[in-house]
Amino acid sequence: MKQAVIGLGSNLGDSGENLKKAIEALAALPHTEVLRCSSLYRTPPVEVEDEQPDYLNQCVWLQTDLSPHALLGACLGIEAAMGRRRVRWHGARCLDLDLLLYEGETADTEELYLPHPGLLNRAFVLVPLQELFPCKRFFTFSFEKAYNTIDKTDIHMVKSFVNQGETRKKC
Repeated sequence: MKQAVIGLGSNLGDSGENLKKAIEALAALPHTEVLRCSSLYRTPPVEVEDEQPDYLNQCVWLQTDLSPHALLGACLGIEAAMGRRRVRWHGARCLDLDLLLYEGETADTEELYLPHPGLLNRAFVLVPLQELFPCKRFFTFSFEKAYNTIDKTDIHMVKSFVNQGETRKKC
């Protein structure tokens, strides 16, 4: 099995419930096991042109036998099943699932980028990711420099899952 990290976000409806259901759906994927979830973080929307509610964000560390393309397809299917409609780029959404990292894989295709191209520029990804990987590495991918320099003032922990299970990436 390979390890992967999914970034989750929601700013429409009951965002906390949306993220919970998404994690349940990820855990129900064939040959997939959720290893650990980061805490929940509230963040303002970024790169938007309109007024939107704040987001709840989280990262999920999992292991899977699904290929990166199959895992991405499953994430898109979960989004659609939960009512995600892609009307506008960076528009408000009930659920956003991004495949951020996949063990031993890089990709630069029309449908799949690994590591995710926005990962190093987004505190709402780096802060929960650091919670899962305190050494600031995912196998050979280091996010230490980005984490240490990014502005973290607008990201606020809403619900802590720290110490709920001791599964953390060992440095």
